[in-house]
Amino acid sequence: MIPRTLILLLLVFTWALPSAAARKQIPDDAIHDAVMRKLADDQVVKTSPDVDVKNGVVTLSGTVEYDVQKARAEKLTKKVAGVKSVVNQITVRRPGIKAPQ
Repeated sequence: MIPRTLILLLLVFTWALPSAAARKQIPDDAIHDAVMRKLADDQVVKTSPDVDVKNGVVTLSGTVEYDVQKARAEKLTKKVAGVKSVVNQITVRRPGIKAPQ
């Protein structure tokens, strides 16, 4: 039989590890740089919108040609480590028109 103390230790570590990871916050500058790289490398976005980061909340602004670029910029930004939420203020010059393939 497994001693109670071992079970107790396992429960404590199971509880403590996720909360310790959640406390580790990525600096806004690092998030900004990662978002800029991700957007610049993407073949759909093809532009670098303005990126502002405050406490892990990323605000995207600027102008793109197509709806798909705006949506893709938001989707890619949400995947960056440390991003808590995205405020997408990007405007579209040609709303409703599909991008050429």
